[in-house]
Amino acid sequence: QVQLVESGGGLVQAGGSLRLSCAASGRTFTGDRMGWFRQAPGKEREFVATIRGSDSTYYSDSVKGRFTISRDNAKNTLYLQMDSLKAEDTAAYYCAAGAVASGGYLYWGQGTQVTVSS
Repeated sequence: QVQLVESGGGLVQAGGSLRLSCAASGRTFTGDRMGWFRQAPGKEREFVATIRGSDSTYYSDSVKGRFTISRDNAKNTLYLQMDSLKAEDTAAYYCAAGAVASGGYLYWGQGTQVTVSS
């Protein structure tokens, strides 16, 4: 059974940093496309960042230059380094794995809350 478990969320002041982790179990995702998404209260889930292989990355315009997605294949873990956080980054953050041809994902974590105070 595949599980994705996020951690690292919390409360931080604007301008601060957090590092999210997503530990995968039940299957390895070495080299596969994985991603981070977020959902703020009252809004739809939105794309944040994706990684394929070790260095092919893509970011939403809203986080580009502030967030960095990376992975440790030996640990089967995905990361999201978030710097220069803004109040509008407040959301529940989800990792996703098991990419399918349509662009979606088969597996999702339970989410970790990030709250940025202004």
